[in-house]
Amino acid sequence: MELPRQTAATTTPLRRSFLRDNPSVLWFMGLLGLFTLIVTLLSEGMGIGLISTNLVKVLGMTLCLCLIAVAMDVVWGYCGILSLGHFAFFGLGGYAIGMWLMYARTEIVIRDSLGRGTIPPTELEVSEGVAAQIFGVVGSSELPLIWSFAGSLPFQLAMVVLVPGLLALVFGWLAFRSRVTGVYLSILTQAMTLALSLYLFQNDTGLRGNNGLSGLQNIPGFLHLPQSILSVWFFWASAFALGAGYLLFAWLVSGKFGSVIRAIRDNETRVRFLGYNVEGYKLFVFTVTAIVSGIAGALYYPQAGIINPAEIAPIASIYLAVWVAIGGRGRLYGAVIGAAGVSLLSSWLTGGGAPNIDLGFYRIVWTDWWLVLLGLGFVAVTLFFPKGIGGLFDYLVRKP
Repeated sequence: MELPRQTAATTTPLRRSFLRDNPSVLWFMGLLGLFTLIVTLLSEGMGIGLISTNLVKVLGMTLCLCLIAVAMDVVWGYCGILSLGHFAFFGLGGYAIGMWLMYARTEIVIRDSLGRGTIPPTELEVSEGVAAQIFGVVGSSELPLIWSFAGSLPFQLAMVVLVPGLLALVFGWLAFRSRVTGVYLSILTQAMTLALSLYLFQNDTGLRGNNGLSGLQNIPGFLHLPQSILSVWFFWASAFALGAGYLLFAWLVSGKFGSVIRAIRDNETRVRFLGYNVEGYKLFVFTVTAIVSGIAGALYYPQAGIINPAEIAPIASIYLAVWVAIGGRGRLYGAVIGAAGVSLLSSWLTGGGAPNIDLGFYRIVWTDWWLVLLGLGFVAVTLFFPKGIGGLFDYLVRKP
């Protein structure tokens, strides 16, 4: 008796869409879009003016911090690599775009100043004037070699991606090839960050040492526009980058790739015995998250207006790990909750928004007590909510 032929519909399972399998992505994208619309309508530049320009910048910078927190969650919460150096990639992205912003703005000023003479300035005179203006603060009048293409926006945009990516690729290849894991790998990433920070503090690095790069909020070609408009534009760019990054990482961790890196996190030795190239997976995750961190930094510092080596200090990467832990590692939306909540609370408490409390015998000044409060919060979440704030959503959803 001849058996009936099986059709493709009966032999292969129906392919479900990525968004249907991951409803949290739709929720996140919808809330992000709604938040972006509300801030735009309430802003000074394009709305009714209920939200100040400074607050729009703070919110835009917060979205950038959320993006690097999502990247940190992928490398730590999903792949199990506790990197204490991802803020170094964030800072390198900021330095890359900051070089163009500072050079191009200074060039406009120098050309305008020299153009007032009877004889038009030569390119050499302009270049020397730019170098003296930028590096006079560190006692130099020559343009360092690394600034040779600082006047090219496409080149510096490429550096935003290439510099963090290549550093992560080289560092990761050396570390993972040697099978350094656990706390030793965390110490190595922290040492890399500290070495980079100390190097940038020197005046002869070509990046103005402790002075850093300033005036980054002045965008060449748009100097005629008020900051109220530019702040909204950067807010849009930050929201788009966060949405695109969240979508990318959600897609990566939802399929087979995500299953493999979670298995590496849980039992790296077993995954290696199964024939998977563990080092290759870890290197890919480490490099991609570093690149995304660099992009986040490139959007953050034009809104902050300044970048210096203190931004790359190891403590910043430790804060990043705390944000992810509080929000709930292993959940992309948890990383966003942790980064947004802690950074906004920090801005409120240390920026003068929160009133100090006078107890009579002692006066609580939040700028002094903020780090203590953050530490207590981290300990409390670790003890009572080990899955972080994001884990509470899982509990509420699964609760009958």
